[in-house]
Amino acid sequence: MSFLSVLAAIAVLAVLIVVHEAGHFLAARWQGIHVNRFSIGFGPVLWKYQGPETEYALRGFPLGGYVGFPDDDPDSAIAKNDPNLLRNRPVLDRAIVISAGVIANLVFAYLLLVTQVGILGVPQVNYQPGVVVPQLAADTSSAAAKAGIKAGDIILAANGEPLGASETALPHLMEVIRNNGGQPIALKIQRQQQQLNLTVTPDLSPDGKARIGVQLSPNGTVTRQHTLNPIAITGAAATEFERIVRLTLGGFVQLFSHFDQAANQVSGPVAIVAMGADIARSDATRLLQFAALISINLAIINILPLPALDGGQLAFLLIEALQGKPIPSRIQEGVMQTGLVLLLGLGMFLIVRDTVNLTSMTWVQRLFQ
Repeated sequence: MSFLSVLAAIAVLAVLIVVHEAGHFLAARWQGIHVNRFSIGFGPVLWKYQGPETEYALRGFPLGGYVGFPDDDPDSAIAKNDPNLLRNRPVLDRAIVISAGVIANLVFAYLLLVTQVGILGVPQVNYQPGVVVPQLAADTSSAAAKAGIKAGDIILAANGEPLGASETALPHLMEVIRNNGGQPIALKIQRQQQQLNLTVTPDLSPDGKARIGVQLSPNGTVTRQHTLNPIAITGAAATEFERIVRLTLGGFVQLFSHFDQAANQVSGPVAIVAMGADIARSDATRLLQFAALISINLAIINILPLPALDGGQLAFLLIEALQGKPIPSRIQEGVMQTGLVLLLGLGMFLIVRDTVNLTSMTWVQRLFQ
């Protein structure tokens, strides 16, 4: 992991933060709403510029950012009843400003994928027979581990039904597993140069779903065909965008429905930077897809109805719209401040945990290697 690759990964995160905050900023200015601060990062000011109305600042800890409004500034010279203060605008105007950061991240993610497809070409999958097992679950008592399945195996058939060279092979195998909870499934396995016959009995999880404890992926190679056809480029980017959104939403559903099992998979800034640095070092063109993935994750996280997030503020606006009057400001401030403390605490925990988990060598050694 080189120093430049780490800087590239940090730059990706910084750009995504700028895009998110720029969404809020531009949505406010487009509606003529007063904005007095645009800050990237938190903590001490490294650089700032005072424009005619807005102060632009770069701060010491680039793990977020914010757009400030005179509504929250007791020293502001703007009258409290000014119609262009954010709090004096109708619910719809405020909702546009609050949701604009999420929208900006989603649009930016799609544009990144369009750029990647335009540079690398439209991806085409050349399917081979079977379904690949890239990785087993960490639980050594999983059904797959008991059956003797190993990472790298290719499942060629399930209960005597061949898994052909098709995009339907993976969903068919998943359906067989789902429909046979607690029942043995005969598998035909390709392991390097030999074929094996194994039997796996899917475990039934507390939610009643059958699992064998493996990751599965299609068996095939991806080739890219360069084209100047804008319809083909935008269509391929839309397909990839939909795939990433679907997988991300599925990941969040899994996190909230099985938090005890999925919590260890949550990554903080250190782990994300390390992952991005590895990608930058091995294949810089994949940074576009990595940035799109993180941008979509940021959008989905921010739209969750949790305190201190955009979704939490939208929830307050929804309640205001339904009851015809806003929730008292002291209650909103208390909820938001509590949520902010919890989020900062979670962020610090993830930073410490991810740093400790880089145990193969110290972070500094990895950074300058």
